[in-house]
Amino acid sequence: MSMLVTYTPVGARSQRLGLGTPIRPTASPSRRTAHIRARAAAKSWSSKDVSPPSSGTHFLHLDDFSKEELVHMLQTAKDAKAILKSGDQSFKPFKGKTMAMIFTKPSMRTRVSFETGFTKLGGNAVYLGPDTIQLGKREPTRDIARVLCRYNEMIMARLFGHQDLIDLAQYSDSPIINGLTDYNHPCQIMADMLTAWEHLGRLENLKIAYVGDGNNMVHSWMRLASRIPMEFVCACPEGFTPDPATRELCQATGVSSISISHEPFEAVKGADIVYTDVWASMGQKEEAEERKRQFKGFQVNEEMMKAAGPQAKFMHCLPAERGVECTDGVMEAEYSIVFDEAENRMHAQNGIMLHAMGLS
Repeated sequence: MSMLVTYTPVGARSQRLGLGTPIRPTASPSRRTAHIRARAAAKSWSSKDVSPPSSGTHFLHLDDFSKEELVHMLQTAKDAKAILKSGDQSFKPFKGKTMAMIFTKPSMRTRVSFETGFTKLGGNAVYLGPDTIQLGKREPTRDIARVLCRYNEMIMARLFGHQDLIDLAQYSDSPIINGLTDYNHPCQIMADMLTAWEHLGRLENLKIAYVGDGNNMVHSWMRLASRIPMEFVCACPEGFTPDPATRELCQATGVSSISISHEPFEAVKGADIVYTDVWASMGQKEEAEERKRQFKGFQVNEEMMKAAGPQAKFMHCLPAERGVECTDGVMEAEYSIVFDEAENRMHAQNGIMLHAMGLS
């Protein structure tokens, strides 16, 4: 069965909005070093500087695509989701195709959502865990890319280092899908936008209030905001702001309002979506107890959701540490759409993969 993808432009580009308050420098030496590296690389982290695959396209950063292309991927995701939900077993666009899944950074959700989605659409996914493949250690990344692309029509990679992703894409003739790096997480944001579209009925001119660490999720939201008009505010403690170069790069487009706040209760007022993530990501767990002290007042709790207003929905990219960055009550509240969001990882990724392989 062929899938009909209908795309209707969601409106003209909005007027240029304000740029918000300046970012303060980071406090932690380790974070400062990471930001220096990010500033040096941020403007070059674009697929425009990477050789394209022999067919299809890489999916590395959200702003590698136009607004129309991103909406087309989301519409493709909606259409594929509808087919799967209908019980139709005939839609198998990936029949006879294989995808290698590289994990240097383990994840239950990423593996299951990609593997299940690719399988449901007729393909076969091969898992390569941290002990199986060691990028740049046992074998140069460029060699791994050139070998895997000869076996597989697609490669998904969930990695620590973003440069490893760029290197894979540079040397692969098959499309590379960014399943996460320490710098960004574009597949998660596409799932978030699909969920917002389903619950709020629109993609443009949303207010997204992110509360927590200025991490890879924030970089991804900002890069999306350089394509789809929105008001995006990151409420974080001083010393935990996102990469300044990425913010400058995204603000320069004039598409959205992008700002930083250190007052979470002010930041969430009027938000359509209040969003959070763990305060200490994988590789930062030794800092977890200290971060609990530093992030005091940034927990998304019932009082904060009340301050946001009755229109606000709650999102979390998971896994959640209930009682730390958010309360159990918020996770289980009627305004929480966390598990719809988690399901949509699979559907959004299906839309991305279909687009990347030129099948949408």
